[in-house]
Amino acid sequence: MKTTTDIKIDKTFEILKDVFSWSNPMQTTRLEKIVVSTGTGRVRKEKQKTDLIQDRLTAITGQKPAFRKARQSIASFKLREGETVGYAVTLRGRKMRDFLDRLLNISIPRMRDFRGIPESSVDEMGNLTIGISEHIIFPETPDENMQDIFGLSITIVTSAKNKEEASKFFEHIGVPFVQKT
Repeated sequence: MKTTTDIKIDKTFEILKDVFSWSNPMQTTRLEKIVVSTGTGRVRKEKQKTDLIQDRLTAITGQKPAFRKARQSIASFKLREGETVGYAVTLRGRKMRDFLDRLLNISIPRMRDFRGIPESSVDEMGNLTIGISEHIIFPETPDENMQDIFGLSITIVTSAKNKEEASKFFEHIGVPFVQKT
């Protein structure tokens, strides 16, 4: 079953072909992957809290996260090489599209004091990175333990050739950018 975001993505060529002088549908900007990541920070030594972060990421994305290890030791942070410093999930295909639909239509509207995503969040390579300070905006996570809130970074990777192409693509699929006044 196609979601509204899927329909918008499928119609990208017809809508943006005149703007970018595309002659072939294969030139259309496409979603490649979405990477959802979080750092464990101060709680990396507490097994119970790192398990909670892992479980919540699994509930949010529908996929078990891979752990990220420290590349080098840093004495001032009491960090040793090889310790787990965060978790990441890479979504592709159907899971990616479902996650994007939930993010744009359910989770982002639940954010407190949300005024839009800044246009500067789109980098020169055509990727959009969104920082979310509280994971509880996702309805999949129970918010019974308000002291165990952590932040996420969501990177949406596209096949766009430049920032302008990516910005138009994201506007078309419904990413809520800050309104220019």
